[in-house]
Amino acid sequence: MKNILVPVDFSDVTGAIIEEAARMAKMTGAVVTLIHIAPPNPDFVGYEPGPVTVRNAVAGHLRDEHRQLQAIEKDLAGRGFKVVSLLIQGYTSEKILGEAARIQAELIVMGSHGHGLLRHLVVGSVTEGVLRKTTCPVLIVPALKHE
Repeated sequence: MKNILVPVDFSDVTGAIIEEAARMAKMTGAVVTLIHIAPPNPDFVGYEPGPVTVRNAVAGHLRDEHRQLQAIEKDLAGRGFKVVSLLIQGYTSEKILGEAARIQAELIVMGSHGHGLLRHLVVGSVTEGVLRKTTCPVLIVPALKHE
């Protein structure tokens, strides 16, 4: 295995996802590609009449997310893993699938979130969207409440 794609959303399950990806990378020597998908800008952001405060808030939020992603990358690299991190804006499932194809991922390690309908208790909507269209195996790390 050469490439593992790891979508992260900085939720409670992120740590478990990272550790599972690290375990798989250690066994295979694969490069870990961390990806965080930020929502696309609202339609009015970037246009002259758009509120400056909204543009500044979006930019600040993206900087914070980028720092969090870099911290995970630095931790993994410090433990000897080959790791790359990317922050991309767009529609989550589509961007994950696109990046998986681009890097020729042989495994996607991602989490599920247990909210909503019964189907979404097992697999979140983003995870479900990836599962429907991916061409590579997906390892799903469940979001379990540990007390």
